[in-house]
Amino acid sequence: MRKLNTLAAILTIVGGLNWGLVGLFKFDLVAAVFGGMSFGEVNLASRIVYTLVGLSALYLATQLRTLISTSEPTPATAVTN
Repeated sequence: MRKLNTLAAILTIVGGLNWGLVGLFKFDLVAAVFGGMSFGEVNLASRIVYTLVGLSALYLATQLRTLISTSEPTPATAVTN
């Protein structure tokens, strides 16, 4: 499960960075990496990447409550002398 969470996080970060490039520079990194296509064009490889990124985001959305609860710091215990 930990490997799946890591893979999903990496793919979601890739997707977020790609959307950031699209928003800032109208540059689609995935399309450029998988065939030097122009903005908005897709091929089988880029569609697979986009699908995996979307599925990763969906998976992480279902795990959000668990991810938040496990990432919160635990209260410090009082030290008495």
